[in-house]
Amino acid sequence: MDQAEVRAALAAVALARGESLAALSRLIGRNAAYLQQFVTRGSPRALHEQDRRVLAAYLGVAEAVLGAPISAPATGALVRVPRIDAVALAGPGGLLEGDRALAGEAIDPALLRQWGVEPASLSIITARGESMLPTIADGDDMWVDRADVQPSARGGIYVVRLAAGLVVKRLVPRGSGLLVTSDNPDFPPFVADPEMEVIGRVVRLTRLLK
Repeated sequence: MDQAEVRAALAAVALARGESLAALSRLIGRNAAYLQQFVTRGSPRALHEQDRRVLAAYLGVAEAVLGAPISAPATGALVRVPRIDAVALAGPGGLLEGDRALAGEAIDPALLRQWGVEPASLSIITARGESMLPTIADGDDMWVDRADVQPSARGGIYVVRLAAGLVVKRLVPRGSGLLVTSDNPDFPPFVADPEMEVIGRVVRLTRLLK
C-alpha cells in the first residue's frame, strides 16, 4: 500500500467516524495540524509506527489500512482521559458552576507510563487568559495529574482553586508556604493563601493552531 493510498484511507476513515484530523492529531500527542499536513502535503512521508498503532486502535481499523505490514502485531487498548467541564483561568480566576466530566480523549497508556502518571488521576482542563503566556495560551488543553499536589523544591505549573475559581500558576516553595507566580511579567506574584487548594500538576499541554 503506497503512502498516497494511506493518506486517502486515513481521511476517509476519519470522515466516516466523524473525527477531525485535528482531534486525531491531539490523540497521538502531535500539534493540531500534523495529520492535516500528512493528508494534504505528504509531510511526514509516513506515519510513525506508534502513531499508526494508536490511530488504528482508536478508529477501529487494521494497522495495514494505515500503512503497516500485514504481519504487524495487534494493538493494545487505549485509555480515555476525562475532560472536566471547568475552565482553569490563566489569569485572575473564574467562577465555576461545577466540575462535570465530559467524554474526554483516548490515549495510549504507554504515553502515560512515560509521563509517570496513573490513568485514574489524569484529567483535561482548558486554560483561559494571558497570565501564563508564553508558556500557556488561552484555549490550551492542560493534562493535569490530580495525584501530584506537592510542588518539588524547583516548583512546577499547577492548577489551583482560589475563592474566585480555578487558575493555573507556577508554584514555588518559599519557606513554609508557596509563592504563586505567572510567566507573564505583567502579572505580579503573591503568597498562597492557606485556603488555596492545589488541584494537580500540569504534565502536558495541547495547543490548537490558529
